[in-house]
Amino acid sequence: MMKKTYLAIKEEMEEKIRSGEYKPGDRLKSEMEMAKMFGVSRETFRSAVKLMEQENKLLVKHGVGTFIVNPLPEIPSSLEKLYSIGALIQTAGLVEGERQESISVMPCREEWAKPLGLEPGTPVVALERIRTANEEAVSFSLNIIPLQIVGDAFEKHEFSGSLFSFLEQTCGIRIIGADSELVVPLHTDRYCQKLLIKPESTVLLMKQTHYDELNRPVLYSLDYLRNDIFRFWVRRMRD
Repeated sequence: MMKKTYLAIKEEMEEKIRSGEYKPGDRLKSEMEMAKMFGVSRETFRSAVKLMEQENKLLVKHGVGTFIVNPLPEIPSSLEKLYSIGALIQTAGLVEGERQESISVMPCREEWAKPLGLEPGTPVVALERIRTANEEAVSFSLNIIPLQIVGDAFEKHEFSGSLFSFLEQTCGIRIIGADSELVVPLHTDRYCQKLLIKPESTVLLMKQTHYDELNRPVLYSLDYLRNDIFRFWVRRMRD
């Protein structure tokens, strides 16, 4: 018989929580009793508990016990999760569309070079496009990608929709995370002005450096987002 892994034990415990067998606030039996119940070593059970503790599904109080934690509600548009602009539009229940402004190869500007780890003047692909929701402009994106990693992909293949998917399927570049800075651009910013189409419109600017699986910076984005359409949230926890 194949030995159970700690991931299998984690899944079994999560199912017990979903079914209501384990309820928030319940204290688990001793580590030895739980390991015996699941038919695994104490080390295997301890690994499952450690992972669930990291995911805030269990609370371990040393000398007291291990408790089932009440799950926190999901945060819509959480800044802790990396969403594409298209996904944000769809989450808002709107019909997504786009208008490509331009795709060109140009020398890397100084303000793009540092986040991408490039020398100024290095060739990059600059992609400008407007995203629409219900046929109304709601975001403008300027995406900068080093030419050396995408080559002539944008010349050989038609691009539309998700940039993440295009880079992964066409160039073998899988983006797994990003460093993001949220700022308020000046109304004189020419990119910002593309979205000031209503008197009540305000715009947020998200500057993002995206990383691949090797933690290499592969994409720098300036995403201008209408604040009357998009809302962002972050959950803050005490140490």
